[in-house]
Amino acid sequence: MFTGIVTDIGEVVSVEQQGDLRARIATGYDVSGIDIGASIAADGVCLTVIAKGSAPRNWYEVQISAETVSKTNIAGWQPGSRINLERALKVGDELGGHIVSGHVDGVAVVERVVPEGGSLRVTFRAPEALARFIAPKGSVALNGTSLTVNEVEGASFGINFIPHTQAATTWGSVAVGDRVNLEVDTMARYVARLREWD
Repeated sequence: MFTGIVTDIGEVVSVEQQGDLRARIATGYDVSGIDIGASIAADGVCLTVIAKGSAPRNWYEVQISAETVSKTNIAGWQPGSRINLERALKVGDELGGHIVSGHVDGVAVVERVVPEGGSLRVTFRAPEALARFIAPKGSVALNGTSLTVNEVEGASFGINFIPHTQAATTWGSVAVGDRVNLEVDTMARYVARLREWD
């Protein structure tokens, strides 16, 4: 379980096909405090740590199934890719964003990026099957970042990225055409399911 509050920007060091995909991620986290088997969200995808080390810099490795690759933007990872990282929520931690499972629902595409003061207003297109779960002033997780939806028009929705979010995450370099991991709000999913029984 996560909150969507990014706490590090990692860098993909290597990606290799070894049955499943295996990736090494460089991190600012102190890896001595990360257990093998721990969960870390990488661009919003909950992945299990299978190895770790500290030379020449802190890193950990994960295995990624074909199913996960097919539902996310991980197929586009390559050495040098920067990704948002968040360690799993512990009991007693502050819940600063919203409840995020790390189970990505699909991939949204950036349609438009417009500077507005120091902020960026970004329009995304969600997969049609997920659009009904996105509502104005509701929450979404995009590349692991908890965000509030500004407006919705069909399958398109807008987000405002303040300067702090741009600096603390990879959103400062967002561009039209980027494919981003989308996890819809769990509450929205349950509300939609309940309405099916009306």
